[in-house]
Parts: sequence; structure tokens; C-alpha cells
Amino acid sequence: MEKQSNTNLISALARHGGVATASQLMKAGLTKAELATGVVANTVARPARGIYVLPGASADLVLARRCRALLTCISAATYYHLWLLHPPEKPHLCAAHRRLPDSIADHRWPLAEAAGVLPYAPLKDVLLHALRCRPRLEALVLVESAVNRGEMTIEFLQRRLPGNRNAPLRSIVDQVEPGADSLVETLARVLFRSAGLEVETQVRLEGIGYVDFLLEGFLVIEIDGMTHLEKSQFKKDRRRDNRALMDGYLVMRYFYEDVVFRSEQMLAEIRGVLSGRVII
Repeated sequence: MEKQSNTNLISALARHGGVATASQLMKAGLTKAELATGVVANTVARPARGIYVLPGASADLVLARRCRALLTCISAATYYHLWLLHPPEKPHLCAAHRRLPDSIADHRWPLAEAAGVLPYAPLKDVLLHALRCRPRLEALVLVESAVNRGEMTIEFLQRRLPGNRNAPLRSIVDQVEPGADSLVETLARVLFRSAGLEVETQVRLEGIGYVDFLLEGFLVIEIDGMTHLEKSQFKKDRRRDNRALMDGYLVMRYFYEDVVFRSEQMLAEIRGVLSGRVII
């Protein structure tokens, strides 16, 4: 009987991400006696009154349950598989009450829609919170990753950000472009546009296929991942580059590290080619 009770408790907690409140577990059919038995048998831990946790449960989920709050903004980015420029420097939560610790980034309530079983704010709210909280570039990459997967629309976000006060946030949403395959492509596009360059993204060139960027109508920029170092892809890329040169285009290739860690040097090289001189 005790073994069955523990099995039921473990299963119920697993459905809640490994951590749940007593009321959630009792709604799932467990009794107070079964919860107490699980604690005595060391099947689960009880780090705070009314909170039950499986071994190995996420510390962020435990914090959210203890605070009676939901993870949101960049603290929910990994859960929703959103592009993340920097990891959270502190937890970002939203709650119906106003008793969150000062060490937590507190986001507004109510939500655009009801939350699910796990203590994460709905995706709509995660993005709206990020737009209000994070620097422009960080917010842009989060929103663009959701839009490009078809999980969010630009129109919805614009409707939720009315008035002059939200104009700066709408301007971030206006920068979103469908079609970017990765975080690094978004970063590169913003960098090129900020530098005043004429930028076309995901351009199809006859006999070559789609290229990541076409600058000033003739310079092809490709942002390569590790798959481009594989033998078959490496050969394919070289043939594409040769065809591009034959058709009057110039080609430059860069990696993630170039865009993120040496963007100024990359931009200087590109400007040098565009102006007809080579940077040594």
C-alpha cells in the first residue's frame, strides 16, 4: 500500500515538473496521509510548508512554487525554446500578490491568458514581459524566435502594446523579420542595419539558392554553423561561392564567434570590401 502511495505521489509530482503544492497534489487525488508518507520515506522533500519536491527538480521551479508565482521573461525562455542572448542574472517571476523578494525581477499581473500546469507564464506574457524588461536586442531575439516558429504574431503583440507610452516597444516588434534561422542571423541583421547598410535577408539567387544576407546588392554574407565544416557541406559551399563570383557577387563567410565576439572587426572587414579596399 505504501509503495503504491509513493508511486502515485511521484507520478503526480512528475506531471507538475517535479514540484507542486499540497493543494495541487490533493486535486490530483492524493491524500494528506500519502503526502506525509512520502516525506517520511524520503521519496519527496518538503522544503517549505505545503511544497513537495522530487529529487533533482529544477531550482527555478521550486522557487516559483515557494513564491506562489510563475517564471516569466528570460527565466522562461529555455522552457519555450526561445533564443536567449544572455542567461538570467536573477529569477524573473510574476505573481498575483506583491510579496516577492527584492532579489527577484517582479513582472506585472494579470496575464493575457491562464497559465498551464507548470509554473510558467504563458508564452504571450513571457514575450510581453521581455519587451518591457530587457534591452532592445535581447527582447528582439526572444520575440523573433517565437514569431519564426509560428507561435506568435507581430499583430498580436502590437495590439497588446497600445498608445504613445508603448511606442518604443512596438518599434522593437517592428524590427522582427520572419525567415531568420538562428539567433546569430538576427544579431547580424541588426548589426548591418544599424551600420546603415542596405540589407536583404534570405535572398534567392538564380543557380545558387538562398543566401543569408545580400549587402548593397552585391556582397553575399553567409553565417556558417558547425555543419558547414562537414566535408560534403564544405564542398557544396565552395561551389556556391564560385558560382556567386561568376555571377558578379562577392562572398564573405563568418561564424557565430565573429558576430557575437568580434562584430566591430567583422563590420570593418565588410565595409572595406564594400568600399573596394581590403582590411589587413
